[in-house]
Amino acid sequence: MEVQKSENGEVQDEEYNPYEHRQVKKPNSDVRSLANLLKASLGSGILAMPLAFSNAGWGFGIIGTIIVAFVCGHCVHIFVTVSRGCCKVLRKPLLNYAETCEAAFSIGPKKFRRFARFARVFAEVAQLLTYLGVCCIFTVLIADSIKQLFDRYVTSAIVPVEYYCLAILVPLCIMCQIRYLKWLAPFSLIANVLLVATFAICIYYIFKDEITLNGRKVIGPAARLPAFLSTVIFAMEGIGVVMPVENAMKKPQHFLGCPSVLVIAMSFIMMLYTILGVFGYFRYGDELKGSITLNLPIDDWPAVCAKVFIAISIFLTYPLHFYVVVGVLTRFSEPYVKKEYRNMSQIMGRTAIVLLCGGIGVALPMLEYITNFVGALFYSILGLVIPGVVETIYKWKDLGKFNWILWKNIIIVLFGVFCVISGCAVTIGDIIKRLNNPLV
Repeated sequence: MEVQKSENGEVQDEEYNPYEHRQVKKPNSDVRSLANLLKASLGSGILAMPLAFSNAGWGFGIIGTIIVAFVCGHCVHIFVTVSRGCCKVLRKPLLNYAETCEAAFSIGPKKFRRFARFARVFAEVAQLLTYLGVCCIFTVLIADSIKQLFDRYVTSAIVPVEYYCLAILVPLCIMCQIRYLKWLAPFSLIANVLLVATFAICIYYIFKDEITLNGRKVIGPAARLPAFLSTVIFAMEGIGVVMPVENAMKKPQHFLGCPSVLVIAMSFIMMLYTILGVFGYFRYGDELKGSITLNLPIDDWPAVCAKVFIAISIFLTYPLHFYVVVGVLTRFSEPYVKKEYRNMSQIMGRTAIVLLCGGIGVALPMLEYITNFVGALFYSILGLVIPGVVETIYKWKDLGKFNWILWKNIIIVLFGVFCVISGCAVTIGDIIKRLNNPLV
């Protein structure tokens, strides 16, 4: 088979079209795929955006959010493009995230091919840790919202948030037995509606009274900018869900392009994040908590609805992110499980993972710090560093010393590494300070 490459490095093979060979059990329409992609990136992160702006200042926050949205969207675009090119070279109908990393190295320069297996394992582990962290954050966020309501309306039983983390594990275990994205799409759609309603209620309280800019920083302290980047990257990134969504589409060619599922999703996400971030900061200033819903008054019925909506929305979103965790562990464990025991192993494994995430949430119920840590360490690697490296390896033969793609990817990777190091350092320092001064 003769393989050719276009000027932009994408493999061209007229004999093999991966779309024609895909056999998906439950294919999704463009609308369902858009709902899943929006839910992957449009979750609890949007409610942390005002806190991110309080770290960065409103001026830097607006510019930084737009830049991060563009970079994250670009990284998704290049990764999907590489995955499609690898499918054509290897004559495979589809590849998941880790398989794309392995394929890019295996068909890249000979000196890098020996790292193909390592690239796949590294990507799998990065995905696993990233979405385990997300599930921990969701557990704490649901518990925090429920606790606020119970503390206000059931005053006879004031209990720590850890107990609420434990209480929600049973319904989460049941929800996480859903195994197909097609069946998750309706829940994602409901969650999106509830999240938009929560967003509208937050906007109502933000603009309810006159907004003042007194004391609101244009640019925050340099030491807090890594915390801003960590939160925004956590909020924006959904790359671990991108390949499952794209692979499950009826018309995957509609995922990229303009207009496309990706462009519509990222544009909508960037707009909502910027609006809520800047005006949420204007309203509440430095008193912001890990989720802006926790700053809303507890006595007004719209605020109560917002807290209920966000708890239900995140509850319905949990299985979508959980899908990535299960997918990774299944690929590792399935070869060692007999076929007749696979259904039972799925049930038990899914239950064990939910309990693990709940246990971590109980051990460290500090929402904003977990959010920053997951964004800084895991999402920076998964959504920035890996796509930049993978595209560079895939297009290596076409890269010259002054090729803009090479320098662009170097900047992306360095930016990702900076976010990892600085974000983790600041977050660990914040956690230590919080543990030493629990009342602060």
